[in-house]
Amino acid sequence: MQRLSFFVLRRGRTVMVLAVLAFLAGLAATPLAIQRLSEEYAHPGMPAFDANREIVRIYGNGGHQRPFVPVVVLPGGMRAQEHREVIGKAFAAVAERLPGARVVSYAGTGDPRLVGSDGRTTFGLVFPGTYSDGSPPGGGLGEVPDESPVIKAAMAPVLPPGSVVHVTGLDTLAPSVDAGGVDVPAKIGIGVAAAVAVLLVVFRSALALVPILVSVLATFVSFIVILLLTLVTTVHDVALTTMPLLGLGIAVDYSLLLVARWREEQAGGHRGEEAVHRAMRGAGRAVLFSGAAVATGLMTMVVLPVPFLRSLGLAGMVIAAVSVAVTLTVLPVLLALTGRRLERGRGAAAAPPYRREARAGRVWSSWARGVVRLRRPAALLTGGLLVALSAVALEADLGLPESGHLRTSGPGYEGLSALRRAEVPAGSITPFDVLVVGDPARAVARIGGVEGVSAVLAPDDPSWRRGDTAVVTVLPVAESGTDAGQETVTRVRRAAGAEAGAGGAEIRVGGAAAQSMDFREHAYGALPWMLALIALVTFVMLARAFRSLLLPLKAIALNLLSLGAVVGAMVLLWQYGWGTRELLGIQPTGSIGEFVPLTIFAFLYGLSMDYEVFILARMREEYDRSGETVHAVVEGVGRTGRLVTSAALILFVSFAALAMTPELDVKVFASGLALGILLDATLIRGVLVPATVAMMGRWNWWLPAWAARPLRVEPSLPRREGAPAAVRTSREAEPRQIA
Repeated sequence: MQRLSFFVLRRGRTVMVLAVLAFLAGLAATPLAIQRLSEEYAHPGMPAFDANREIVRIYGNGGHQRPFVPVVVLPGGMRAQEHREVIGKAFAAVAERLPGARVVSYAGTGDPRLVGSDGRTTFGLVFPGTYSDGSPPGGGLGEVPDESPVIKAAMAPVLPPGSVVHVTGLDTLAPSVDAGGVDVPAKIGIGVAAAVAVLLVVFRSALALVPILVSVLATFVSFIVILLLTLVTTVHDVALTTMPLLGLGIAVDYSLLLVARWREEQAGGHRGEEAVHRAMRGAGRAVLFSGAAVATGLMTMVVLPVPFLRSLGLAGMVIAAVSVAVTLTVLPVLLALTGRRLERGRGAAAAPPYRREARAGRVWSSWARGVVRLRRPAALLTGGLLVALSAVALEADLGLPESGHLRTSGPGYEGLSALRRAEVPAGSITPFDVLVVGDPARAVARIGGVEGVSAVLAPDDPSWRRGDTAVVTVLPVAESGTDAGQETVTRVRRAAGAEAGAGGAEIRVGGAAAQSMDFREHAYGALPWMLALIALVTFVMLARAFRSLLLPLKAIALNLLSLGAVVGAMVLLWQYGWGTRELLGIQPTGSIGEFVPLTIFAFLYGLSMDYEVFILARMREEYDRSGETVHAVVEGVGRTGRLVTSAALILFVSFAALAMTPELDVKVFASGLALGILLDATLIRGVLVPATVAMMGRWNWWLPAWAARPLRVEPSLPRREGAPAAVRTSREAEPRQIA
């Protein structure tokens, strides 16, 4: 790091000119990159996704789309069989009001399973081709336009007097959200405001603006890289939200660490470029290793066969790499040229200069001493709580929401209740489409005989038959989000394969449930191996950084424990609904979403490792100076506690603001990240890290020669606590560790 420091400071003017040019290029590249971002949540190569895409291409609706389910309750004494014609006219009126819709009812099929046990309750399905606002079919749960008023207005005048029309379906039962989208600028503005406020408290001078400047530069330069990536691969528009928020967090983290260390060197009497060199020699390597840790965590998403998750990983890796580059090149020049001048506004209370940085933080040092004194009960209680949350994570439901976990009042629930009173199978509101190439008669017969199938609908009209294809809609007995419903989908798939193998029609099973099942198989199937690979790479990096075998193992174990606890907290919040209404003003859905654990892992693994590297590396440095583990813990936490807390607070506010967005999926994702940062910065870094390091004593610092040799670092052998460090040359005696 010192070589890099000398290099950039010798070329300070050139570095600043290049930084300005890069910023201007980033400003120009950002709108171009945004225009090239993809909005499609595609999962190519997954059988159900490919089937759904083909259904939508041919028929303009269906596939992954959830239908609206109109429920007609005729007046007492009337029977659906006797009024089939008028029921048909009512559903035909819906098709006229929603051009391109695919509509099916008892009138069009004569299937008695579309009539309830009371004889006067009947229902049908409506798959809009486009919604009344012109948007295409599909969309997140509860985020599609509500066509219930349109359907009711079309049907009511046609039906016999006294008839009641309800419209149900998962979207009508979903938590009410505004489909207006994520207000990215507003969320970023909240994050920037939080960052400025926190940094002003930390630095008490204009120097607080330097980390913001680094973050802004890193974000715009990252869009140059994203623009180049769009030329060779598809990048999803999730990068538009991800990069600014992560940039605000990561770039501020790194610059905060380096600026704080520079001020500490100033407090030690070093001035000018020498203070920068010393700060780079210590904190610079911490930034480098932290960036590598973030990239390692995000690597999980880049290798997954899911494009929008891959885009999340790419965006995160880009912003992490650029943040490291800007922090280690531009920031040293800024500190050397303007650092002292920016500090002049600190006021008389700061005299002598940098008085606060001359010693470790009093509050955090006291906290660390208390944790060390009570290290065993602290580790037991905190670790027990996190283990309990991790155990709850094993109950995570990654499937589709079930109606029983959604609204229990409102028009949609009234329609569902009418179906239940008429003893209509629950799965009727979660049908799934099957694309048949060839004569559908045999396929309908075979699927109809599958255990768990209530009905198979295949009307012989143009909206259900195109060319040599037919779309068939399967009504399961159990809802598709339940285990029984998913087993039905699996059995239908087996039947489809058997039909094709017997020389019958080609059958491709689609629907939301099948697509969700395919996603989980593809995304989570190789996850254990991926976790093992990431743990191995992280271990090697941290073993080099800390010159220890046990500290990297502990860091990885605590990180995984933290991630398990976050998923457990998500289960409590979104699956069990503990505090969801109170905290976020929304009803929980009974599941946490198939993509949530993956995305939370990818982001929090790196961010959490950031904090741990900052703390443990400083402990390593203090141990090398003193030979005392307790002193290393107290001094390490005292020196870094304020920084970690400040960085975590900025990220927490940013993601908490994002969790206030109207989109349900974004709410779940952002609330998970906010919870993860909160848990990590308090229980993990504030209690478990210092407690476990204190408990392991001198064995924290053990790196035998046989392990040090392949890592290409000096060995570190445990010595009696308080024993002085081995005699070194004057060059070796300088602090050479990474925080």
